[in-house]
Amino acid sequence: MGVDVTIGIPVYKSVEFIRRALESALGQTYPSIEFLIVDDAGHDGAIDVVQSIKETHFRGSQIHIWSHKENLGVAASRNDIIDNAQGEYLYFMDSDDMIAEDTIEVMMQNVRQYNAEIVFGSYKKIETSGKEVIYQYPALQLLKKDELASYAYRKYAGIQASACNYLVKTSILRDSNHRFINTSFWEDFVFTFDLVTLISRAVLLPNITYFYMCRENSLSNYQQRKTISKDEILHNVRAIDHLKQTSFRLSDKAYFPNRCLMIARTYFYIACNVIKRRHDISPYISDREIKLLMKHPASFSEICNFHNVRIKNLSFYFLGILPPFLCVFFIRCIGKVKKMI
Repeated sequence: MGVDVTIGIPVYKSVEFIRRALESALGQTYPSIEFLIVDDAGHDGAIDVVQSIKETHFRGSQIHIWSHKENLGVAASRNDIIDNAQGEYLYFMDSDDMIAEDTIEVMMQNVRQYNAEIVFGSYKKIETSGKEVIYQYPALQLLKKDELASYAYRKYAGIQASACNYLVKTSILRDSNHRFINTSFWEDFVFTFDLVTLISRAVLLPNITYFYMCRENSLSNYQQRKTISKDEILHNVRAIDHLKQTSFRLSDKAYFPNRCLMIARTYFYIACNVIKRRHDISPYISDREIKLLMKHPASFSEICNFHNVRIKNLSFYFLGILPPFLCVFFIRCIGKVKKMI
């Protein structure tokens, strides 16, 4: 490892935003940083912008470019960053977002102070309309085994779903062979929610360290789009299915019931969105396909032995074994009560 931190940025069709993003990374007050840029064959001129900055910026020698011959997707790009990073710690950011100038410095101070394996920062989400929403953590140190996972699963969205805006020890990813799954959707959600099970010492910061620029027509945002591909929905489902599969190794953990509840709620939210936008999805999604979303990650006997959130898990379990038309009926009713449909 030649530097303290690698900032990894996958680049694909972001020529309008990459200069702003990269310059915010290069503007860090912390000195020992490598900037690892993965060119995912967008062919829109974004890498020409990166190359120009590399040649003229005083930190240009710290910029390294890794190129794909063909488009492989953000998961493959981030996996290349994990495999090739020279930093002891790794920080992901997206090519259309920005970070505060002291992001890495503040995080590294906490790494050193608490011998942390991961440090999460708070962030501001900026919509295209100009609306701003702040997602802020409390100042918190979770320095015992399984404390971070218990915190992450204690409530839905207990930690950020994005793979950006946390500093993680690179060796943990490599030693555990923890990688992004090969999917175009929710790969960062799956990566982060499995990663927390590998961490023993974590710090959460209230500092706003990241600015997430939410663009219209992005893959993760349905609300602005008139038509949605059924394949996109199924990709989402397959991503969450991965969390079901990796849950089996965690069945003896105290946080397992909460993890199951989080997964079940995620499927429920997907089902509500599918029902709400059903006539915009092509081809049509049947009641049977919606019911399949609701299959619970734990068995009935496992849930009966849960020491916490047993009733909530049983509710989702029984919802998933109803006949398709009844399953969809109750999802619609609950969704309307929750103002999700």
